[in-house]
Amino acid sequence: MSIYEKPDSHKIEALKDAANRLRVLSIKSTNASNSGHPTSCCSAAEIVATLFFSEMKYQPSVPRSASNDRFVLSKGHAAPILYAAWSEAGLFPEEDLLQLRRLNCDLEGHPTPRLSFVDVATGSLGQGIGCAAGMAYVGKYVDHASYRVYCLLGDGESAEGSVWEALHFASHYALDNLVAVFDVNRLGQSDPTALQHDLDAYQNRVESFGWNTYVVDGHDVEALCKALYQARTVKDKPTCILAKTLKGKGIPNVEDQENWHGKAIGAKGNEVIAYIEQHISKNVRCELHPQLPSEQLAEIDFGHVAMSENPSYKLGEQVATRLAYGTALAKLGKNCPRVIGLDADTKNSTFSHKLKDQQPKQFIECFIAEQNMVGVAIGCATRNRAIVFASTFACFLSRAYDQLRMGAISQTNANFSGSHCGISIGEDGPSQMALEDLAMFRAIPGCTVFYPSDAVSAERAVELAANTKGMCFIRTSRPNVPVIYDNTEEFHVGKAKIVRQSNEDQVTIIGACITLSESVKAAVQLEASGIKVRIVDLFTIKPLDSQTILYCAQQTGGRVLVVEDHYPQGGIGDAVASVLAGQRNVIMKHLAVNDVPRSGTCEELLDMFKISAKHIVAAVLELITV
Repeated sequence: MSIYEKPDSHKIEALKDAANRLRVLSIKSTNASNSGHPTSCCSAAEIVATLFFSEMKYQPSVPRSASNDRFVLSKGHAAPILYAAWSEAGLFPEEDLLQLRRLNCDLEGHPTPRLSFVDVATGSLGQGIGCAAGMAYVGKYVDHASYRVYCLLGDGESAEGSVWEALHFASHYALDNLVAVFDVNRLGQSDPTALQHDLDAYQNRVESFGWNTYVVDGHDVEALCKALYQARTVKDKPTCILAKTLKGKGIPNVEDQENWHGKAIGAKGNEVIAYIEQHISKNVRCELHPQLPSEQLAEIDFGHVAMSENPSYKLGEQVATRLAYGTALAKLGKNCPRVIGLDADTKNSTFSHKLKDQQPKQFIECFIAEQNMVGVAIGCATRNRAIVFASTFACFLSRAYDQLRMGAISQTNANFSGSHCGISIGEDGPSQMALEDLAMFRAIPGCTVFYPSDAVSAERAVELAANTKGMCFIRTSRPNVPVIYDNTEEFHVGKAKIVRQSNEDQVTIIGACITLSESVKAAVQLEASGIKVRIVDLFTIKPLDSQTILYCAQQTGGRVLVVEDHYPQGGIGDAVASVLAGQRNVIMKHLAVNDVPRSGTCEELLDMFKISAKHIVAAVLELITV
């Protein structure tokens, strides 16, 4: 093992200068926008300067190079100092910092991947470390590379449970390429933090989660250099650096004072800048240059990722779509070693275990920590190093909705699958029933929402998701449903299927999975009495095949019936209604789960909440008499 060599006095002085320049630039930019968090930047100045100009290996001109070390600013409100660091590294001119928070500038109030040097959006606190853990996992176990991942957290956000979920995950998987730096500046937004400067308490807690830990003066660049060097020598443990700092460090009458969070320095800005500049020996762009990566990783172009073989079902065979999801995931993993599956200890129910059983190195068990699972998935998907699928019961994804919405801001390509949707799961009862999930995912910008109705379409949904840009959600069901499509049937995002039709159809019925099956049963009963109906399988709820919906509505006299295993708000009915709105001579009836359900058999519950075949028959009869 190499012996630590203290940086020479010239480098120490240069790092101190860099830290103070970052302070000055943060104050200038927040004053220019008359908003922002300069005091939160000032506490982290030495940490950021040491990371960017002494520790991290990266090529500044290519921020998203696969070979670069990664940096995640979990305390996203300190964005101005991140922007200042990249400006100091030479990525863009210093004067651009004065456009902070302006509409025509990508230097937003909190970091987003609109910027080439940002991998994940931050600002909703407590999430950066989970994403960083996902990046580190890929670096160690998928890329087998030397790049390291650094995450800067605020002490206030350590109150978030998701932080501790991530700490557990990183320790469990021995992510020795991950370093978390806590900027312990004592002050939160409205009050001091719970632990303030009790570094012993922080250390005891972090070490109890299995992390190698150092406590340092966060304004001592030499101490930071030493701790970061030591972190590189530690094997099989992630490292946490607890840096004791002062909020507003370097600003007279503001340093370590309350009620300065989120406020520009204002009228005294020039005076403060002059004061800080007195402590800079060479007030020029940082004379230190980042170390270049020690290896060059190939960028990846996945092209079209296909399953290893086509679906192989018999028409009419009873198969749960959740089972087909697992089958398809295993087929994708067999064909592509960078397909990664994650699950939250439900893999024997979501059937993601099929990937684990076949390709164990391509599966990550995240345990019962859904927020962290989503964060890790988003981290794994960064820089196009993996094709990611994360699964659990769809209802439990609601616990991670903040991570999901931040994933959209992060422009993630991570895919999510939620099983056990609706009342059709039966006896487990309402706590396990996803009845809000379509509304959740439909509301996420850029998210593609799949709702396959049989095993063939479920397998194709997985394959399409792997090749679709942006976040995808696949809704799967617990009960077996009949296979209705041939194994060679082609599916496309945003294209519905008409599964039953004639020239005499009087009503268009739109359903999905279990309610599509019930609709087919109803159609058989109706036809026996001389009434024919058209049945549409939307396949994707977002984007919606408006053309097919309007065509079928027109062909069936403007009568449309939507039947769904979801609450009325935000589901299929609302989606279809948005297409039909403004159409003359169209009437739509909507059957959905209109109350909090209870335990019972699938059949009993479908009947109780009036989405079974007999209620579909009644609704059709009502429509044709209007």
